This record gives sequence, C-alpha cells and structure tokens, in this order.
Amino acid sequence: MAFVDNLIVGFDRALRTVAGESHAARPLPARSAPADLKDAERAHAAGLMRVNHVGEVCAQALYDGQALVARSAAVRDQLRAAAREETDHLAWCETRLTELEARPSRLGPLFYGASFAMGAATALLGDRTSLGFVEATEDLVCRHLDEHLERLPADDARSRDILMQMREDEARHGEEALQAGGAEFPAPVKGLMRLAAQVMTRTTYHL
Repeated sequence: MAFVDNLIVGFDRALRTVAGESHAARPLPARSAPADLKDAERAHAAGLMRVNHVGEVCAQALYDGQALVARSAAVRDQLRAAAREETDHLAWCETRLTELEARPSRLGPLFYGASFAMGAATALLGDRTSLGFVEATEDLVCRHLDEHLERLPADDARSRDILMQMREDEARHGEEALQAGGAEFPAPVKGLMRLAAQVMTRTTYHL
C-alpha cells in the first residue's frame, strides 16, 4: 500500500513539474532588481535559464525515481529532502523565465520520463550506487552552473543570484550523498555522463 501511495504522490509531483506549477518554500534569491537587457542579451539569458529549468525537471525526476525504489528509509528521506530544495530551484527558474518573457523547454516531459527511469534503474543497483549517482550528477551540475555563471550577460545580476544559490545547494547535496555512504564514480563514468548532459543543454537552449 505504501508503494502505491508513493506512486500516486510521485505521479502528482510529475504532473506539477512538467506543467510548470512548482512552488518554492524559500524566497527567490534574486536580490538585484531586473536589469534593462538588450534583446540579444535577454534572449541569451532566457536560453541559459531554459537549460537550467529543464535540468531541474530532470533533477525532480531522478530523485523521484530513486526514492521510489530506495531500500533504506534513511536514504529515501535524504533523497526527498534534496528533492524539496530542487523544487525551489525549479520554481525560481520558472519565475526568472517569466521575467525574461520566455517559456520553459517543450522537451521537459520527455526528459522527465527518461530521467525518472534512469533514477529508478540506478536505485535498483543499491543505495550505495544510488547515492554515488547523486554525487556524480551534482558534480556535473556544479560544473554546468559555473559555465553558465560565466556566460550570463554581465548586467544580469538577477539570474546570477539565482544560479549562485542553486550551485551552493547542489554542491551540498553531492557532499551529503558521499557522507551517507555513496560510492564515488570513476572519471570515465562521469565523462560519459557529461556527454549525455550535453545533448540536453544543446537541444533545450532554443527548444
């Protein structure tokens, strides 16, 4: 019964995630007022934030898939706690896209489904592997956010504030996963994960 209940709750979360109805528990960390960006700068910032938004869609799906089949209640609780912060990230990205007069990626539902399956498959290999996958993923996300922080228009401090808080959270999620017993993935595996992530970033910047 508990598994069925979790499945129903997870399905509801999935619908809210892909429908753009996420709500943040924490306030938007954008302290700076919106800048008067040129059209090209606004379009570029929107493209980057669209990529970040679909990345958070994937994060929700990964954590939901992992939590659904996690073997340990403690690991399940840790995954769900991290997912709640990822929901904040998702809502912040949605807010910033609206401010930039842009829309989320149309490919969100596709990436959600693929990421959910990947998360569940990883968790079936055991909690140690599942937590290691969290660390490897968060390491990849931090690298990705560092790149976006460099590529944002110089005057877009508002998007920068959001990404900096997201990076802080993502780094902590990775550290906590290792501390909880996660297996550190070898460099070649992380390299393959980076290649897969590039597919997502290149397709969702415009779409």
